[in-house]
Amino acid sequence: MSLLSLPTGRGQASGSESSIKCSDAGELGPVQQDSMGWTDKAMNIEKPLGDPLDEITSRMDHQFHGWLAGTTAGLSPMALGAAYADWAGHLAVSPGKQIQLLGKAARKWLRFSNVASASFSNQHSAACIDPLPQDKRFSRQEWENLPFFLIVQAFLFCQQWWHNAMTGVPGVDKQHEKVVAFSTRQLLDVFAPSNSIFTNPVVQRKISETGGFNLLQGAANYWDDCRRLLQGMKPAGAEAFQVGRNIAITPGKVIYRNKLIELIQYEPQTEKVVAEPILIVPAWIMKYYILDLSPQNSLVRHLVSHGFTVFIISWRNPTEAEREIDMDDYRKLGIMEAIKAISAIVPGRKIHAAGYCLGGTLLAIAAASMARDKNSILQTMSLFAAQTDFTEAGELTLFINESQVTFLEELMRSQGFLDSTQMAGAFQILRSNDLIWSKIIHDYLMGERSPMTDLMAWNADATRMPCRMHSEYLRRLFLDNDLAEGHFKTDGHPIALNEIHVPVFAVGTEYDHVAPWRSVFKLHTQVDSEITFVLAGGGHNSGIVADPSHPGRSYKVRQKVSADPYIDPDEWVGCAEQRSGSWWLEWADWLVARSNERTSPPTTASEKGDYRALCAAPGTYVLDA
Repeated sequence: MSLLSLPTGRGQASGSESSIKCSDAGELGPVQQDSMGWTDKAMNIEKPLGDPLDEITSRMDHQFHGWLAGTTAGLSPMALGAAYADWAGHLAVSPGKQIQLLGKAARKWLRFSNVASASFSNQHSAACIDPLPQDKRFSRQEWENLPFFLIVQAFLFCQQWWHNAMTGVPGVDKQHEKVVAFSTRQLLDVFAPSNSIFTNPVVQRKISETGGFNLLQGAANYWDDCRRLLQGMKPAGAEAFQVGRNIAITPGKVIYRNKLIELIQYEPQTEKVVAEPILIVPAWIMKYYILDLSPQNSLVRHLVSHGFTVFIISWRNPTEAEREIDMDDYRKLGIMEAIKAISAIVPGRKIHAAGYCLGGTLLAIAAASMARDKNSILQTMSLFAAQTDFTEAGELTLFINESQVTFLEELMRSQGFLDSTQMAGAFQILRSNDLIWSKIIHDYLMGERSPMTDLMAWNADATRMPCRMHSEYLRRLFLDNDLAEGHFKTDGHPIALNEIHVPVFAVGTEYDHVAPWRSVFKLHTQVDSEITFVLAGGGHNSGIVADPSHPGRSYKVRQKVSADPYIDPDEWVGCAEQRSGSWWLEWADWLVARSNERTSPPTTASEKGDYRALCAAPGTYVLDA
């Protein structure tokens, strides 16, 4: 197989040969046609497609595209340009939409003028436009004072008008409409009054209170961050959290290792344990210890303390040497090898398998493959913020189209992997107000530092993705949606999610920008089995790391058996039961109810046998930078 599913530019013929021939004497020879029906002949001389010149020009394109992708952080300017061209072209031939926008501008200006007039007349004037519910930039009391109140009103009117301008233009492709609306919103946010010293009253008050020392401290914070970035260091404060010292410290042993994973078996904490062990499959885009953070924040520690035998996969951080590793390698060398090891250590027992994010998607693929092959080793399957249908994958899909994927492939082709900083950039853009601008205001303008947490320290310890695997993931799952549509193959044969019949526990999180909960909910239309669905508060990570000691946690839960009629997400929210506390407790009870009697803990792998203890947890792969 080739490294990537890319057009190589070598022009392999796909049409039939013509009977025409061509020679210097006027005799016509065979002419090959490429896939577009074009022939390659000049001055009556046949030039075979795939000759050295094609190799050189193809390599030239790959190298240039890889360089260009590196300068644009992996974003395709062609995709963005095509979206804006589509919007501008259709707006230009839509006089009705133009008149509508002029009318909206006039009405907004009139409303703003009335508010301004009332404000300058010392009359109390209520805001005539409010920020979106999730927009907390202007929530402080200082923003109610003049002239800042009017500045915010003007900005919000401008933001709303541009949203009206970017949406609802007849004929614009829906994907292009989303791209231009999102991109324009990001551009407007650059000029938000909260981002400037001169228009942010909270910053001005801080300057007055500190005599400007906050700006000096902010400058020091900025240069410290730049130094750390250039030297490849972790963010300030992250050094307080050390893997194996105060995070990822649940006792256990690495009992198996191959070129892709280390398998950790955790030591039992109770005299009796649930008969069936748990296998946790984290996403390979992250270090596994998000599920084993500080002791009070560790899902793994919670499980072993409640009498479960827990195994977890720790993925290797790939380098250029692993560029050829594909998705099936992750399934076989990851999940299937782990299951083989667990079955040897805990013989005669089925397995509760759980997958987080991409690990959950991979687990669903593996479970469907095993169901097809009549392998009944799984007792249950649990999916945390994991998608199996990618048609509604949120704003992340704005970065997934043919142009963008090809651009990323060229970038990965040049370096052999997708770097963690390149992935982090896309996620930060999705939540720029929370992850970019709020940091600039808080750290550099206010001159403050937010206390580092174990979750923040973990977030800065990201991993890379192999070139071939990530290309397959983007094309087969995001672009083509093969898994949901029944076209995904393993071992040369298709798989179907509706062949999975084990009980399923699925978790979505309310504010997930990576795997929106409505997208996760689509599992209900794909799997023909009992499904218990939980909607937890928080985001993609904070909603999953739900330690029970944290006050104020709650979630919604509802179970569906295979005979129940389907209800959509909006109806589900209305009829699901609201419960207080952490969903961890719900999941543990769910697992116990679907397990056999408790028994003596299995023997931790010893120096004898195929699965001996290689080293203590957290192992070695998690330490790879």
